[in-house]
Amino acid sequence: MTTIAERAAAAAGRTTDTDDLKLPEEYVDQFPESAPMPDPMAGYEPGEDDPEMVPVHLAWLRVRKDIRGIAKGEEYNDGYSRYNFRGVDATVMAFAPVTMRHGVNVVPHQVDATYRDTKTAKGKATRECTVTITWHIIGPRGDVIVAQSQGEALDSGDKGTAKAQSVALRVLLLNGGLVPTGDPDPGSSTIDRGEASVRSAVSYLDEICDPNTSAGRLRQIHFELKQGNLLGALITNEVGVEERIGDMVVRIGKERAAGGAE
Repeated sequence: MTTIAERAAAAAGRTTDTDDLKLPEEYVDQFPESAPMPDPMAGYEPGEDDPEMVPVHLAWLRVRKDIRGIAKGEEYNDGYSRYNFRGVDATVMAFAPVTMRHGVNVVPHQVDATYRDTKTAKGKATRECTVTITWHIIGPRGDVIVAQSQGEALDSGDKGTAKAQSVALRVLLLNGGLVPTGDPDPGSSTIDRGEASVRSAVSYLDEICDPNTSAGRLRQIHFELKQGNLLGALITNEVGVEERIGDMVVRIGKERAAGGAE
């Protein structure tokens, strides 16, 4: 019975004579049989512009030291909510030259995505994409830090996956780099509380109309309305008619007192 190697050799017009498999004599000294596979970085000498060949955890630490901070310099304002944030472009622009200088590469190793059809508040059909990305942070020597981050995006077209991946990259760089915003610390200032805000007249309506509200509580409500100068506020009473809330409290109090007397 012939071996696979013998059949392959026959098909190529060769024999499997052991002499055919020997290394040429000029290579024997370079590749002895007992020697390990050569290290591709062995003997490498960094050029003038190359980064220092340090382990990846040190290279990443140097990246973090050079990223002084990324401020929330972009503004979101859709007419309903308004806030400042750190965008993907600003984050990448801060990290790109620094990672290059220290010989660090950040590449996605695996992307897991899930999708869900949804709608906006105005009823427009959109698709929600959530991604979990496993990243490889590769140092100048080729060693790796493995990290994960998630991103989420809504899109009415075909850009949801790309948007979600961009968000995941921003999360990785900001969280993995522990990048400060430069904003004042929430604990650096204090606010003295004033008096509690006065309730609106209409907020008492359900309690006033509730048959389980006691006469004592109705008197207390009347006092609170007086304190807030709300006795004359017009509200729509239990029968759908406009009435001053102070008069309504007194009327309902008398009605319940008369009903109890019977």
